[in-house]
Amino acid sequence: MPIVKNVSRAVSQLLQSSGCGCGISIVPVRCIGVSPRQVASDASFHSVSFSESDHPRVLITGGLGQLGVGLAKLLRKRFGKNNVILSDIRKPADHVFYSGPFIYSDILDYKNLREIVVNNRITWLFHYSALLSAVGEANVPLARAVNITGLHNVLDIAAEHNLRLFVPSTIGAFGPTSPRDPTPDLCIQRPRTIYGVSKVHAELMGEYYHYRYGLDFRCLRYPGIISADSQPGGGTTDYAVQIFHDAIKTGKFQCNLKPDTRLPMMYIDDCLKATLEVMEAPAEALTMRTYNISAMSFTPEELAQEVQKHVPELQVTYNVDEVRQAIADSWPMNFDDSNARRDWGWKHDYDLPEEESRG
Repeated sequence: MPIVKNVSRAVSQLLQSSGCGCGISIVPVRCIGVSPRQVASDASFHSVSFSESDHPRVLITGGLGQLGVGLAKLLRKRFGKNNVILSDIRKPADHVFYSGPFIYSDILDYKNLREIVVNNRITWLFHYSALLSAVGEANVPLARAVNITGLHNVLDIAAEHNLRLFVPSTIGAFGPTSPRDPTPDLCIQRPRTIYGVSKVHAELMGEYYHYRYGLDFRCLRYPGIISADSQPGGGTTDYAVQIFHDAIKTGKFQCNLKPDTRLPMMYIDDCLKATLEVMEAPAEALTMRTYNISAMSFTPEELAQEVQKHVPELQVTYNVDEVRQAIADSWPMNFDDSNARRDWGWKHDYDLPEEESRG
């Protein structure tokens, strides 16, 4: 299914519906700090009907980022509204707050997080709290705290309470010495960003907890994610989101990567589908704890050409950010996701038009 027309239409509808014309600001960066605050019990979280009780009880950390809100919507359709709790340290927008249970959760506050898991009988945990690549390089101590210390809290609580734990990884988990075209599941990983280092750490710690303590840890390496209903929040692949907003809002787009920078990408609907599928996959089908997933691979120039077919007046210029370019140049150009396709039947739905024949 072609992706550009789909995303362009979604962004157009989003911007038209926004009173200020700037879209919904859901930023995938959580500036998390230690807090002694505890979460008060909410009766609605515990009023689960008998028919819902057979479903997993889900907690999503860092839920106000690029993926959390969409994942909550998908899971609530599948498991019931009250079985999926979205959490973050920021105040949610009205449409998020009223769409289902929301709770304050600080992943650096171990007691707070443990209390939430116990009080709400959580069985599945999706851990999305993280600082992304470019933002992490600007604040390494905070990235280290959120991405590594926060992960340790989540791992310990998940192991203690026998949770099924999902932690996303990324193309950023690879480095300049990794094979780039294609990049297999198992190869050398020497990333040069704190974001990438923290994700390799998460992969290895999750695998260790699986073999040492029996933790049901599952992980997907996401490519760049294209999403119409979020604003860029510090990732190297942000241009693939920003171009749609700028095309409709101003008709001008300035890209901070070189036009020929090829990176693996995926539409958010495919990303969320893959996440649910790997969590529902039978344990015996999984031959590894961390999988690559892929859908398409393109350059800023190729994406701009496709967008211009739908927004012909779009003017594209390039002003390369050396930090982001260096990061992108160390990342994979294409993912080999054959293991995911073999083990649990992964198959993407969205492509650029030239790639519709794949998958």
